[in-house]
Amino acid sequence: MFSMTGYGKGEAREGGVEVRVEVRSVNNRYLDVAVKAPRVFLSAEEKIREIVREFLSRGHLDIFVTYTDSRERGPSFTVDENVVKSYLAASEELGRIAPSVPDDVTRSTLLRLPDVLRPEEQNGADETTLLALKGALKTALVSLTEMRRAEGERLKADLLSRMDTIEKLRERIVRHAPVVAENYREKLTSRIGEYLGGKVDETRILTEAAVFADKCNIDEELTRLSSHIREFHTILSEERAGKKLDFLIQEFNRECNTICSKSNDKEVTAAALDMKNEIEKVREQIQNLE
Repeated sequence: MFSMTGYGKGEAREGGVEVRVEVRSVNNRYLDVAVKAPRVFLSAEEKIREIVREFLSRGHLDIFVTYTDSRERGPSFTVDENVVKSYLAASEELGRIAPSVPDDVTRSTLLRLPDVLRPEEQNGADETTLLALKGALKTALVSLTEMRRAEGERLKADLLSRMDTIEKLRERIVRHAPVVAENYREKLTSRIGEYLGGKVDETRILTEAAVFADKCNIDEELTRLSSHIREFHTILSEERAGKKLDFLIQEFNRECNTICSKSNDKEVTAAALDMKNEIEKVREQIQNLE
C-alpha cells in the first residue's frame, strides 16, 4: 500500500555530466506531473512523464532537475534561420523606405545581431545528458516509492484500527436493536393504560408495535455494513487501493445515514453518530492513498 505523499532524490554521472533530480508528491485524484528543469531538457519532458508512470498512478508530482556539464568542449552555436530571415526582410523594407542609404549588410553583421546565434543547450540534451537524467530520475523515484510505501503502511495500520472501532460500534447496535421494538411496546402499553385507566387493547398494541418495528428495522443496513467491513479488509491488502476504498467508504456512510434516519432509539443513534465520526476519519485518510 502506498501513500501519495513523499519525497525522493537521485544523482547520476555520465561522461562529465552530472544530473540531480528531486521529486515531491502530494495528494491528487489523478496523476499530474509538473517538471521544472533547464531548457536543455525541454524536449525530454514527455520521456520524464513516461518514466514517472512506471512508478505512480495517482498524485501530483513536482520534479526539479539541475545539471552540470564539465566536459571539455568548445562553445557550439546554431543559426536561427527564422531570426535571420526577419532581419533580412527588415533590411529590404528599410531599403524601400530609404533607398539612398547604402546597404552594408554582411554575414559578420548578421552574426552580431541579437538572437541570431543560439547556444547548443537550446537545441536539447545529447545522449549522454539524457542517460544521466534517466538514471537520476529513476533513483529519485525509487527513493520516493520507498517513502510512500512506509507512509502507506502507517496509514494502513491506522485504517485497520479505525475499522475495528467501526465493527465494535456495529456490534453494539446489533445487540441493542432487538430491544428497541419491545421498549416501544412497553412504553405504548403504559401510556395507553394511563389514558384508559388500565384498560388496554393488546391486539392494538401488538399491531402498533409491529408497524413501529418494521419502520425502524435496520437489519439490512447492519448486514451490508458487515459485508462492507469484510470488503474493506480485502481491498486493504492491495498495493494501490485508494480509488476502491474511496468508493467503498461512501457506501459505509450511506448505510450509517440510513441507520440514523430510521433509528428511534437514543443508544442506537449515539452509536451510529460515533460510527459516522470514525467513517469520516477513514475517508480523510483514504484521500492520502494511491
